[in-house]
Amino acid sequence: MAQQVNLAATSRSQTGTGAARQLRRQGQIPAVIYGHGREPEPLAIDAGDFSRLLPSMSASTILDVAVDGRAPVKALLRELQRHALRSSTIVHLDLYEIHADEEVDVRVAIHLKGIPDGVRNFGGVLDFVHREVEIRVLPGDIPASIDVDVTDLTIGHSIFVRDLVLEKAEILDDPDVPVCTVVAPRVEETATPVVEEVSSEPELIRKPKADDEDDDKE
Repeated sequence: MAQQVNLAATSRSQTGTGAARQLRRQGQIPAVIYGHGREPEPLAIDAGDFSRLLPSMSASTILDVAVDGRAPVKALLRELQRHALRSSTIVHLDLYEIHADEEVDVRVAIHLKGIPDGVRNFGGVLDFVHREVEIRVLPGDIPASIDVDVTDLTIGHSIFVRDLVLEKAEILDDPDVPVCTVVAPRVEETATPVVEEVSSEPELIRKPKADDEDDDKE
């Protein structure tokens, strides 16, 4: 079951760049909640409160958003925009309201469990290349993650998206994409020393000046 967190918000009437900048100076994050044919509703969210929640959140986290103290609605974080130069500063949030009886598309992390046989016994290297997948699922069935047992994986073999098993969700990613592969041990190449050819001719350090040439002629 996906993680759920509570998020308080206040509605706001002023929109636009100037209003958003003023909100951020006041320690608020401009946001909007939309979905299900409702008019997008501009919100303000306390930056400190959200920053404390963010480290434990993922794309599949369900937010119980209470606006102005009203009964909370469930939503997913669809987009988080950061400042171009200060990545720790969040400049805007997009929240998408969800209903219990309607499927949603959401990205879910893949967690690998165990040590592959090819790593443990043959010195191979586990290459984890596809770390999340997009699924279509009812909100109540969103998994916190997809656990994949890699214990029996040998060198040269892969686990693909098509090998993932989810009983209550449809996986939308390309089934032929590899999730992880055990590759043979990487052999470090020994650099071949480059021997520079030494010229037998003496190096010309200084080109004679015109005066020198004249002296020679004299």
